[in-house]
Amino acid sequence: MAEDYVIGQLAAIFFEKPEDYFKIMLIKVRQTSFKWADAEIVVTGDFDDLDENQIYKFTGQVVNHPKYGQQFKASHYQKDSPTDRKSLVAYLSSSDFPGIGVKMATKIIDRLGDSAIQKILTDPEAVHQIGLRPQLEKTLINQIKATYQSQTVVLQLNTWGFGNKMALKIYHHYGEETLELLANNPYRLIKDIPGIGFRRADHLAQELALSTDYPQRIAAGLWTALTAVIHAQGDTYVPQEVVITTALKLLNTGKKPALNREQLASGWQYLEDADAIVLQEKNCFPKYLYDSEWMIARQLKLLQQHFQKPKLTKQKFQQIVTQLEIKLDIHYDHNQSAAIKAGLENSLLLLTGGPGTGKTTIVNGLVQAFAQLHEYSLDPADYQDKPFPILLAAPTGRAAKHLFESTGLMACTIHRLLGLTGQEDVLPTEVGELAGSLLVIDETSMVDTNLFQLLLMAIPLGMQIVLVGDQDQLPSVGPGQVFSDLIASQAFTTVKLEKIYRQDAESTIIDLAHQINQNQVTPEMFKNYPDRSFIECNAQQVGPVLKQIMVKSQAKGFTLDQVQVLAPMYHGPAGIDHLNLELQQALNPVTDQAKELRFGDVVYHIGDKVIHLVNNAEANVFNGEIGTVVGITLATGKNQGDQIHLDFEGHQLDYSRADLKNIALAYCASIHKAQGSEFDLVILVLVRQQSRMLRRNLLYTAVTRARSKLIMLGNQSAYQQAIHDQLDTRKTYLQQRLQDVFELPTSPMAPSQEQVATEDYQLTLVKINQNQIDPLIGMEDVCPQDFLES
Repeated sequence: MAEDYVIGQLAAIFFEKPEDYFKIMLIKVRQTSFKWADAEIVVTGDFDDLDENQIYKFTGQVVNHPKYGQQFKASHYQKDSPTDRKSLVAYLSSSDFPGIGVKMATKIIDRLGDSAIQKILTDPEAVHQIGLRPQLEKTLINQIKATYQSQTVVLQLNTWGFGNKMALKIYHHYGEETLELLANNPYRLIKDIPGIGFRRADHLAQELALSTDYPQRIAAGLWTALTAVIHAQGDTYVPQEVVITTALKLLNTGKKPALNREQLASGWQYLEDADAIVLQEKNCFPKYLYDSEWMIARQLKLLQQHFQKPKLTKQKFQQIVTQLEIKLDIHYDHNQSAAIKAGLENSLLLLTGGPGTGKTTIVNGLVQAFAQLHEYSLDPADYQDKPFPILLAAPTGRAAKHLFESTGLMACTIHRLLGLTGQEDVLPTEVGELAGSLLVIDETSMVDTNLFQLLLMAIPLGMQIVLVGDQDQLPSVGPGQVFSDLIASQAFTTVKLEKIYRQDAESTIIDLAHQINQNQVTPEMFKNYPDRSFIECNAQQVGPVLKQIMVKSQAKGFTLDQVQVLAPMYHGPAGIDHLNLELQQALNPVTDQAKELRFGDVVYHIGDKVIHLVNNAEANVFNGEIGTVVGITLATGKNQGDQIHLDFEGHQLDYSRADLKNIALAYCASIHKAQGSEFDLVILVLVRQQSRMLRRNLLYTAVTRARSKLIMLGNQSAYQQAIHDQLDTRKTYLQQRLQDVFELPTSPMAPSQEQVATEDYQLTLVKINQNQIDPLIGMEDVCPQDFLES
């Protein structure tokens, strides 16, 4: 089917989303390939910045919008180049080409013909035929390139199968060298352009007739295999054999002749030369994760070396504790007092414990004790012209809110503390230094390797750190298991809380959590109690049963934000996606008069419970936070698109249709997304069909989200499998790095590392790249302040 076109000038832009290049524009019509009576037409699509004085040709098709009638949906566009002699002379003698008048423009057309512009674009040396001064030649070439090169590149990318949006992203990343760079190595797109994977780059390489054993192709296959395993498993390295097997499957799918193991050598070499990977002891590390683990260990060592232990006598500490007990109307037992004292006396304290073990009590007491010891006021009003001495943060907004509620002091997400959005690529050296004396991080088990490195690089020498969490919960979504590795290294003072303090007389949820953690399955686990119950049902029955429970819970006074349904997987009849649609129909049914906004398979209504899927630092709403649809504004004219109005615990967001990818229904949420949050009533769904996801730490994390009531749905066998199936520890080297840097005995469980002979002092590039050379060698007693002018 032949595409239609519109030729015209930009009259107005009704709507645009710069990050996606999407625009809705009004175009003054000069010519169309179809019947069009009006002087203007609405054109939609993905476009770069357009010039109101330029004429464009838009290619695509006429569509009927349900509200606005006929519009033109453009798939491609380009500047409409003058091709007749009169237009060319007028163009080349315009103000865009200073120094070239009508006479000179005529001479250019005489020498190069009516295709002069295309000739200069494809062969700039063609201008030598005209006899212009060097400066005029340069002006002519540069202006034509500036005007037409981007569209030439985009059109070529279009022919290679990239839509306008992706083509513009590629062009803005590589600039005028785009086509040359991609012709030499199309696989660079995988690392440089989000949204392009190996298959897409491989298709382009096929268009360019590159061989299947092209070194960059092999390198891209190895890199894709490595990063796929890293992100799927959460490891910081992958056994080389696993990478080889995965890469060969990827590289040989649909390709002949098939590559063999020996042919991968060129790819390994290419990645090592590009400083993208480190090969060590038959393991393969992405270089950035390899460096991060070393940097974490060395930075913690540096912070410890420059920590000055406060003068805290036994008598002084007892005095502080006594004052706190009176002030807070509480009694600290010996273990709690010891934990508070450890936090006051150490550069870094690790505090871990399950639900009800008193982590919040200790954190609150420690913050108060720290302020008393150092004679700090905890009134923010006293710090108008200087930083507040105590910083509180957590990985998620909900966890930060809980920290604020427990201490009465301002808390924020780690990303906000560092001035980041969570979407940008930032180097550790680019993070600004924090100001304060004490930093407390809650829910540390959720912090991945990269974020922890960024945090450490922002901590000034002398600041004390308290990391709080539950090492038995799910590890971070991103690579690593930082909190567990810090504890396992035995390099830092660690307080493990086991005694249960917070439990009502009739509460059994905390007991259940500890039984799960201890791999105990008893008949009592599936009996009904005042605060928890179990309902046996298969995957097909979960939806109807769940709807009945939710309706009854509302009748008993539970609001939507107090209840949370949790499941481990998105697909299937007992998956998150299906259950969300079922619960939406039951709890927020559609009426004939209700406003709605469709996005893909989901139709949003006012009152819907939603979850935010990305960080939005500007609005102070972060990944995993749950909110409500409070309004929908449907478009009423050409200059306004549909909008959805959201409330996330007081933070208001107004999203256009294009932003709906940032939210999802949240009647049912994943257990991973719920980590760091608590709900009055948790309804947990586990069925046999989810067997590949069923792990003890997953079940433990889900159960510990319940504040007062827990209902378990599904198969007993699924719960039993989860309890018995303890996922292997993630593959990381952080524990080993810490033990090396702190010169501690290596744990038998830690990965071994090839030791460098102590008598070998020769500095080599290999040793530098593998972090075998201490960058602080000879500077043990030196700190950054020593270099400052007094």
